Amino acid sequence: MREIVTYVFGLALLGNAALFVPQALAIWRKKSDEGVSLITFGGFCILQVIGVVHGIYEHDNSLIVGLGVSFLTCGTVTLLTIIYRLRRLRAAA
Repeated sequence: MREIVTYVFGLALLGNAALFVPQALAIWRKKSDEGVSLITFGGFCILQVIGVVHGIYEHDNSLIVGLGVSFLTCGTVTLLTIIYRLRRLRAAA
């Protein structure tokens, strides 16, 4: 039973990572950071890095891989938000 729960947990973490993809695509297509909270996505990234570090200490591959992939997708949203926000602020100056 423990192995099943571990497997489902790993899948749930990958599902979590997939949830950031639509936001990244929306930012990329619109070429705009409008409506995206940098604080929220930056906070998510920090939490995911902490989770990966915890997974390393606990030797938990589900946490390492799941939150690592989640960090990549959330990090993409965060990076795109920063890029488009800087472009917008430079254009306004």
